[in-house]
Amino acid sequence: MASSSMFGPSNPGALWTGGPVPGQFYNFPGSQSASAQGSAQRTLYPVVTGTSVLGIQFDGGVVIAADMLGSYGSLARFRDCPRLLKVNNTTVVGAAGDYADFQYLSNVINQQVIDEECLNDGFGYTPKSLHCWLTRVLYNRRSQFNPLWNTYVVAGIEEEKPFLGYVDKIGMAYEAPSLACGFGAYLALPIIREAMEKNPTMTETEAVALIDRCMKLLFYRDARSLNKYQVAVITKTGVDIRGPIKSETNWEVAHMIKGYE
Repeated sequence: MASSSMFGPSNPGALWTGGPVPGQFYNFPGSQSASAQGSAQRTLYPVVTGTSVLGIQFDGGVVIAADMLGSYGSLARFRDCPRLLKVNNTTVVGAAGDYADFQYLSNVINQQVIDEECLNDGFGYTPKSLHCWLTRVLYNRRSQFNPLWNTYVVAGIEEEKPFLGYVDKIGMAYEAPSLACGFGAYLALPIIREAMEKNPTMTETEAVALIDRCMKLLFYRDARSLNKYQVAVITKTGVDIRGPIKSETNWEVAHMIKGYE
């Protein structure tokens, strides 16, 4: 009869309670196997969606913004859908894509934050650690052919330096001084990059003004956007989420736009 080793039980799985078992894939919180579900469930396409998220680093912090429209197909159905999630006093996440998937992952992140606080060991989520965790979660779901139909922008302050990270639904990730997803990647990001090249040491006030200009442009040009948005400013002193903010718009020249009927 085999006996336990002096260094612990012979079954290595007992050493990994709540974590990955050697030789097996790790099931992320809330996931179930196809056999446990009875049949595999897949999201074939997003239903209620959000569009662009913009992020800019400035001298001493980060600004991130997203409008509050939830589009039901081409219908501007829901006009009070916040897409910025404050994780803690150093980290904010913005999401584009399927709103239900964003709500699901927000619940998972909030529970993870609660679990970390209950440990009371002085550690918590940082922008880089959350960005890395999101890449693993989204790539895991993509590998199961059941992706979370979102693109995430993670913003925050770590080691007194601003951080901006991008993750999409297949787990592709990168960092940059300025980021945008959705239509903002085509319309707003060139304007942001040009402004940052001309003014590398942009102040908080200038960054917020640039964000407002870009959100107004997206409202004019993107049919899935709204002139009601939220802005989060992350500095060493903490997170300040502002809004809803309404951009002042001017449609006096609309009658001059012809040829698109």
